[in-house]
Amino acid sequence: METSTLTTAGADLVYDVRGPLPTDDGRPPLLLIGHPMDASGFVALAARFPDRTVVTYDPRGPGRSTRADYTPETLADDVHAVITRLGAGPVEMFASSGGAVTALALVARHPGDVTALVAHEPPLITITPDGQAAVRARAEVRDAYEKRGWGAGMAAFVAMTSWEGEFTDAYFAQPAPDPAAFGMPAEDDGSRDDPLLSDRSWAVSDHRPDVDAINAAPTRVVIAVGEESRAVQTGRTSEAAAGLLGQRVTVFPSHHGGFLDGEFGYPGQPDAFAARLREVLDAS
Repeated sequence: METSTLTTAGADLVYDVRGPLPTDDGRPPLLLIGHPMDASGFVALAARFPDRTVVTYDPRGPGRSTRADYTPETLADDVHAVITRLGAGPVEMFASSGGAVTALALVARHPGDVTALVAHEPPLITITPDGQAAVRARAEVRDAYEKRGWGAGMAAFVAMTSWEGEFTDAYFAQPAPDPAAFGMPAEDDGSRDDPLLSDRSWAVSDHRPDVDAINAAPTRVVIAVGEESRAVQTGRTSEAAAGLLGQRVTVFPSHHGGFLDGEFGYPGQPDAFAARLREVLDAS
């Protein structure tokens, strides 16, 4: 694996290349992106594509790249800069969570960069019918984090993202979740720099895709959802995003982190997930 740093406007981006460039078989490199997840979250998935040149990177904000403010458009321009630096032409892409939002912005802004995109569970919370309630739920996560620290914020985030169906009065009537119930610390360490729990990532979840530009691009776009996520927020946002683009959502094994191998305590089904990704990418 070769690691490099690319300096762009406002950020130094660290990326990793596994395999030769240009590729041995002439197939585009496979770029794996997330947000706020960095390259460390794609180790298991990359290992299941030993026959491909796989590229991962740390977006501005988390991981090894410099911290900075960001919007989906800024993040998309960063990915465009990485693809340009690779010099291997357009890529195939798997994009997860906030990375899927970035990828949709990338296709709209730089339509020649990606031949095929699998956008897995983009958290576009304003495009669901209960978008206003989802925004309120997100604000409660931020408030818990700001008032009581990381454990309280993460417990609120887990409660929000595991809620099934629309955010109704029943959701907001619940007592604040106990961090200890999720194995999280109740004490406040004073830090407030988590991009997931603060409002720094709100521009990502507020994004509304440029449907006309995406549909006009030559990129084959697939909106994907984990079979275990269908009823929760990211499952519902995936269904809504697919509907905006005039397609049906494509189902993958497992959950929002279905490609993980237990590195972060909630294992998915990485073998089955990688096999499904290979199948979708290989489809004509």
